[in-house]
Amino acid sequence: MKRLCLSFAVILMSIVAFGQQPTKLTGAYMAKEGKINHLWLFIDGYSSYIQYEDNKYLSTWGGPFSMGEDGIVVDIEYSDANPAEVGTKKSTSAKLNGNAISSAKLTYKQLPPKAQDLDGLWRITGRQQGDKMGEIPRRDRKTIKLLVSGYFQWIAINPAERGFYGTGGGTYRFTDKKYTEHIVFFSRDNSRVSADLSFDGELKDGAWHHKGLSSKGDPIYEIWSRDN
Repeated sequence: MKRLCLSFAVILMSIVAFGQQPTKLTGAYMAKEGKINHLWLFIDGYSSYIQYEDNKYLSTWGGPFSMGEDGIVVDIEYSDANPAEVGTKKSTSAKLNGNAISSAKLTYKQLPPKAQDLDGLWRITGRQQGDKMGEIPRRDRKTIKLLVSGYFQWIAINPAERGFYGTGGGTYRFTDKKYTEHIVFFSRDNSRVSADLSFDGELKDGAWHHKGLSSKGDPIYEIWSRDN
């Protein structure tokens, strides 16, 4: 009888543990609310939520996420609209439902998956200054970049100080060592929306080498490393 009870307990614990396993969630999801676009990106255990109108940036927040019983939970690393949220867990009540994410207010439809070699969570680790490539050490202040399903977003932040220094994003393509961005939102300058930027891009030993001209026309050469 004791063995039977013990076996039942083991089975029950296994079921509970299985039910608590995180759900793998990757992709770009979109909801519309009047003029406002709600874009939600998920890649490599990290998420970013962006609100923007067709020609106007509004806000963004995000960080590492998990799937809880009550919905998606985000460990907030940045929030330009509400910096007080940084360092807290945000329970969204949004749940994955087939090819959509449903919350009490909105339904976010999954955008068509467009897998590319650069998809992932990246962090800048090198930048050329003059004739030399300077290393950017890992520290509280960082610039990260999410690429998934043909969408990208970069965010410059310092979670330790609740600092937010800018973001931009839109759609991207990476083919034949050419990386091209189409800007959809840009926190520093709404007039840059709809611009197209083209760069040389190459993966070397797992690092992304990114070279070309910035949105201001300045030459850049950056190295990005996967941040997971």
